[in-house]
Amino acid sequence: MKNRTLWIVMAVLAIVLIAGVSMYNGMISTNEAIDSKWSQVENQLQRRSDLIPNLVATTKGYAAQEREIFTQVAEARSKLAGANTVGEKAQADAELSDALSRLLVVVERYPELKSDANFRQLADELAGTENRLTVARKDYNDAVQAYNTRIKRFPSNMVANMAGFTAREYFKAAEGTQEVPQVQF
Repeated sequence: MKNRTLWIVMAVLAIVLIAGVSMYNGMISTNEAIDSKWSQVENQLQRRSDLIPNLVATTKGYAAQEREIFTQVAEARSKLAGANTVGEKAQADAELSDALSRLLVVVERYPELKSDANFRQLADELAGTENRLTVARKDYNDAVQAYNTRIKRFPSNMVANMAGFTAREYFKAAEGTQEVPQVQF
């Protein structure tokens, strides 16, 4: 009888240990998925940042008197490059998007610019990048949701607390980006 009880206790301990290791490994996997998704967001932010100087240079040739908007785009781009946290990057990204929308208003004032092949190609590249960036942000937030859900559910939350896993931050739009931008000619 004593031997049998020992085997039952050992079996229960083995099951608990295997379950704990499985939960821990699952948390590691979802945490790494978040890092991978975030790197895709940063990749698209960098792609957009790399395209902007070419777009600005092409536009400058047609709209030399519109210096203020070019300065705003450059400042917003450098803020994005210097941002470190998800929140800072979200804020800088929103500022850059706002500056780019004002740049596109400038483009509307110069019909001959819109017909320029270089400008059209750059504008298409930028639009494609914006679409990829939107998808990358969504994928990142989906990965954060899966991870945060995993570490908060019972019994995984006990393993997460013991192993030091904490909730990750979502990519959120900066304040004021929900409002429709004002376009003035």
